[in-house]
Amino acid sequence: MEWTGRAVREMRRRAAAAVRTVRWAWAGPGRERDLMAQAGKAALAAWVAWAVAGWWLAAPMAFVAPWVAVVLVESTVYRSLAHGLQQVAAIAVGTVVATAVALVLPNTLLTMALVLPAVLLLGQWQRLGSQGVYAATGALFVLTGGQATVAASAARVGEAVFGAVVGVAVNALIRPPVYLRDTRAALRDAAREAEEILDAVADGLAAGEWNARQAGEWHERALRLGRLVEQARSAIGWSRESMRVNPWGRHRHGVAPPGKAYGDALAVLDHVAVHTTGVTRTVWESADHGGADHGGGADHGGDVARPAAAIADPYADFLHRTAHAVRLYSRTRFAPSGHDDSAAEALREAVGELHRALDTFRRRLPGAVADDPDALVTYGTLLAHAHRLADQLVQD
Repeated sequence: MEWTGRAVREMRRRAAAAVRTVRWAWAGPGRERDLMAQAGKAALAAWVAWAVAGWWLAAPMAFVAPWVAVVLVESTVYRSLAHGLQQVAAIAVGTVVATAVALVLPNTLLTMALVLPAVLLLGQWQRLGSQGVYAATGALFVLTGGQATVAASAARVGEAVFGAVVGVAVNALIRPPVYLRDTRAALRDAAREAEEILDAVADGLAAGEWNARQAGEWHERALRLGRLVEQARSAIGWSRESMRVNPWGRHRHGVAPPGKAYGDALAVLDHVAVHTTGVTRTVWESADHGGADHGGGADHGGDVARPAAAIADPYADFLHRTAHAVRLYSRTRFAPSGHDDSAAEALREAVGELHRALDTFRRRLPGAVADDPDALVTYGTLLAHAHRLADQLVQD
């Protein structure tokens, strides 16, 4: 009974997830709608291939056409075309080898024992890529489909070619997949997370009430920010591939392709993530080892000093302005039109304020740590991260 209850709950959970997916797909553009569209296109490609090869032409091995068509409705048009060529080549190789050996050896078991190792090795050929396994599939169609003849083998290869043409054509001509929206979303998510982390650290430093637990949470978020940047890098790769051999995708979506602007933004966000991680690590270490001392004196255990108010306040102001600059940078890079002039002007002004905040921090540093070498190490590290953050936002 307990097992039955768990099975029922799992079925309900999966059914609820399926309903949510359908609801999100119906509500508006997004990953769920893209997945449903690709599934519908794959089914359509298989139906068209079978209707022509199986129903109209009554081909002897008609199932090959819809089978190839359905697997070639890939995540990008370029991948459909590349994999289609590789798959047809692999099937042809396996079919030719199996047919040649079967015409010489009448024993199917012996033929299979000789052919399969050979075609599996041929399938490792680099030019066949991930589709090399279909060489063995083509050979098995020949060896398990009755008497092998040249005409039957040629029909199989022809049906595979037709299925590939249908799959690639459906994927390219009917709502070709484009991932520009996903790329912008991934970059915006990374930028937004960077803003929130910097603002949170700034608020904590300014209030002077942060502790090791809060600082540890900031550092964990900064580490996750690095993973968001990696996801954005992967999304840019998918976007670039989705634009290749895609006749309609760019114009239909009305967005700029992932060119230099996205590459520059990724580089900036990568540096922001690295240096944000450095800032949060330094703050965490100072909170963990600095105890409750807020006076800025040297820590008695010789550990990392906790920032004093005279330094924490201007540094918090700098982090706030950095978060604001990152927000404006995001607007200039990821606007639907490709560029936001008002945000670009605001970014230039924010960069000037960023430099002024950094100068204020630099001026206060020598007097605040004159007699405290441990604090000098901590503040010097924070100042180095501040310089690098500012440089990355300014250089563009």
